Amino acid sequence: MKITVIGCGYVGLVTAACLADFGHTVTGVDHDSSKIALLKQGTSPIYEKGLTALIRVNTQRNRLFFQTSLDHGVEDAEVIFIAVGTPSLDNGAADTTQVMAVAAELAKYIKDYKVIVNKSTAPIGAAKQLRKVIRDHLETDVEFDVVSNPEFLREGHAVKDFQEPDRVVIGADSPQAQKVMSRVYAALIKKGVPYIQTNLESAETIKYASNAFLATKITFINEIAKLCEAVGADIRTVARSMGLDHRIGPQFLNAGPGYGGSCFPKDTKALAYIGRASGVPLTIVETVITANEEQKARMVRKIKGMVGAALEGRTLGILGLAFKPDTDDLRESPALTIIDNLLAAGAIIRVYDPQAMEEAKKIFKKTLIYCADPYAAAEGAEALVIITDWEAFKFLDFMRLKKAMASPVLIDLRNLYTPAEVEQYGFKYENVGRAGHGDRDLSDLRYPG
Repeated sequence: MKITVIGCGYVGLVTAACLADFGHTVTGVDHDSSKIALLKQGTSPIYEKGLTALIRVNTQRNRLFFQTSLDHGVEDAEVIFIAVGTPSLDNGAADTTQVMAVAAELAKYIKDYKVIVNKSTAPIGAAKQLRKVIRDHLETDVEFDVVSNPEFLREGHAVKDFQEPDRVVIGADSPQAQKVMSRVYAALIKKGVPYIQTNLESAETIKYASNAFLATKITFINEIAKLCEAVGADIRTVARSMGLDHRIGPQFLNAGPGYGGSCFPKDTKALAYIGRASGVPLTIVETVITANEEQKARMVRKIKGMVGAALEGRTLGILGLAFKPDTDDLRESPALTIIDNLLAAGAIIRVYDPQAMEEAKKIFKKTLIYCADPYAAAEGAEALVIITDWEAFKFLDFMRLKKAMASPVLIDLRNLYTPAEVEQYGFKYENVGRAGHGDRDLSDLRYPG
């Protein structure tokens, strides 16, 4: 099939490359000429495991092309995916301005039947609005269908998630559109991937509900970690034991500094807004949003508790800027909030991240000291803070760190180590969800009844 993907960001680029790898002829369109120039050279503008290789091989096989103009991309395609940003507005609602602008523009070039697929995460009802915008801007009276096809890609694993998904969800009101989409995903259907055909509103709701549930699971375990610190329990043992229950599962039960990224913060806010606007406030989702912000603030208090509240002129080392490992994405990363607070308190920040430092320079510019490795970040630091759980941070040389640091203090916000591992080298150690090293005497606690 001939397919066009509009928007070459994380979702659009992965979608284009993977659909080409399924055997389709795919054109990626983006208005950013510098991005398109890189892609034509076989270079991905984003860091995503396996993506560059996929782009190069399918470009060489003449199945993947890139351009800045919409005209031929729309006219020649049978299916057109829209994969552009839907950032949060101040009230939490998703901003569909880019989606609708693309819809109005592509409508000018529709000359025969097309299936327009919304891959962008947009509010419930957006697909029908998108259909109206296209209809209003058509230059000829021609049939088309709109489909909602939500993405469930984890950054750092996006290529694998597209090629081996848990499910494919297709929302459409037209049997013809459903038939076309079954051809788009024939390679996955043949492999037995669950293929869900539903209406537009259900598909849109599935996306928001899925992300909100995962965000809730993260927030829940962070709440339990807070309790563990208060009563002397070990969150790692608690979480592992919870995860062995097949009804719960182990995924998303790692205590840490809070969720971030391009999806969970934005989608929970959007879902909460949809609930309020529909007259059915989603109290759990609203609470998750509040609790996640508090978790990041609590991490700052942890750091100050180990180093001292007066941070003016004091040097801290930070390991990890990206919101998760295996990506350079800084959107809504807990590291940004934590660093902002530390800088506001007057701290000098030395940072290292394997992939995200170039992106960080666009935000912090010269405010941070960017280092070549973890040991350079630790140089002269009064504490070293692990914020992102990159694999490389799990095997630090503590003797080398101790020699580099002004004071041997490790604040491990991802629980990569145990107290015994770190303290044998003379470090003071802080983590999330483990208070003390022995049983706490709770005999002084008073419960009613």
